[in-house]
Amino acid sequence: MAKRKVEIELYSYGEYAEWDRQSKSIPRLVAITETVGAEIGTEFGYVLKIRHGKGKKLDFRIDHPSFPDKEGEVAPPFTGEQYIRSNDYEFFLGDCIWEPLEDKLGNWTMTTWLDGKIVAQKTLRLVAK
Repeated sequence: MAKRKVEIELYSYGEYAEWDRQSKSIPRLVAITETVGAEIGTEFGYVLKIRHGKGKKLDFRIDHPSFPDKEGEVAPPFTGEQYIRSNDYEFFLGDCIWEPLEDKLGNWTMTTWLDGKIVAQKTLRLVAK
């Protein structure tokens, strides 16, 4: 029997309610938008719905405006990986704004790969509220 093809849908994107990163649930969508009114604590990103992908690995990267890291150098893009834990899986990729706000404003591009191929990419523009 042939293996089923992994199905990935960019389900939602924009601003989300505060997210408990320890929870298995996805944050609640506040607004679908490509321009997010940002303040300290604003959560933003996208949700992918993935079917038939259990055991596969997603790689991701968040390209962000230039801001300094703890050593004062320009912070590199955020990168990581996530294993798909079930055949009906939701994946949230995003971030939450921290102080100072001013250097977080601008374009944030989130990209997700599966098997080396881009399966989702979205740019959200953060502007001051």
